Amino acid sequence: MKKPAQKKTSAKKIRSTKAALQTKSQASKAATAGEADRKLSFNHAMVYVKDVERGLGFYRDLLGFKLIDDFRYENKPVYARLRAPGGDGTIALHQAGPDASVLSDGVRLYFEVRELDDYCRKLQQKGFYVTRLPRMMPWGWRHAYLNDPDGHEISLYWAGDNRMKKTVMRAAQKAARA
Repeated sequence: MKKPAQKKTSAKKIRSTKAALQTKSQASKAATAGEADRKLSFNHAMVYVKDVERGLGFYRDLLGFKLIDDFRYENKPVYARLRAPGGDGTIALHQAGPDASVLSDGVRLYFEVRELDDYCRKLQQKGFYVTRLPRMMPWGWRHAYLNDPDGHEISLYWAGDNRMKKTVMRAAQKAARA
């Protein structure tokens, strides 16, 4: 019995197939990158202040933020961008106009710190007033509250593993109904 003849694949056809696969792979990667480019990511919070130097004294010198960049006008800081000491989060301090309000009703800045009680004690030792000392909240996070020099409300908290769990909020709703 005679074996069936095997088809020989030409080198040209192999190159053509490889090129088509590479093009398809590149198109797939480009589509994935394009999707990532369309996803929203948080950059920073802008905090309007009456005095950027005073704001730097609070965020950099008291809370430990690291100065990334600042802009000065007539040798006075009017803008500063800072990075949180424990991560990639950033805030920007921006000089408010002379007649502009810096009130921010409905906005609160949240900064997470594992050793919350110790952190608040250290702030108090430096003479800073913590408006509400750390306490456990019904949703399972431990919170303390304070205000920056311009009155912006800040929550220092520790949520740990509960931070991204929906079940924590369900437990809070259940506790509220009880």
